[in-house]
Amino acid sequence: MQAGLRHDTPLTAASADSQMVQRRCIVTGESRAREDLLRFVVDPSGHLIPDISGRAPGRGIWLSADRDSVKTALSRKLFARAARRALDINPELDQKVEELLVARCIELIGLARRAGQAVAGFEKVRARLKQGEAGILLAALDGAEDGREKLRRLAPGLTVLNCLTSDEMGRAFGREHAVHAVLAPGALAVKFELVARKLNGFRA
Repeated sequence: MQAGLRHDTPLTAASADSQMVQRRCIVTGESRAREDLLRFVVDPSGHLIPDISGRAPGRGIWLSADRDSVKTALSRKLFARAARRALDINPELDQKVEELLVARCIELIGLARRAGQAVAGFEKVRARLKQGEAGILLAALDGAEDGREKLRRLAPGLTVLNCLTSDEMGRAFGREHAVHAVLAPGALAVKFELVARKLNGFRA
């Protein structure tokens, strides 16, 4: 199934406020919410570093969060132009960014799980949905559609994300595979959704 989101509504007012801060994409020239863009920084040695967390020191270089934009920026040498210097750039930067986004998603799910804010497994997920204790429903990219639809019917207005494979979701829960999961409403769910939106640009 194609990666995607069910809707574009921020989970909290705080996430909506954060999207008022805009930056300009070096490929399209369009200004967009900072939270919707990828940030890159240049380290002292001239290496271009994807800043997935958005907290690395240095001047940010901003780019639309999709594979085509990364490849275009590479082929047109837009990173070096934005940095105004020669750069050492991974020729497979798009793949590296995707890997880092996946790792960040797994990390955030793991944090939520340890805080008691995330569970996996069809029955546990169904119970959380029935109790109204879910902020985000996660469905594996390679999971069966009928299972997803059964869960969606329990919470038709809920955000549904399907940007990770069952193997990747399993890693977040310390098991071999996970097909369905839920995150409770809160700061971790908001952070996860923002990263998941970016990952979708590499898996659509």
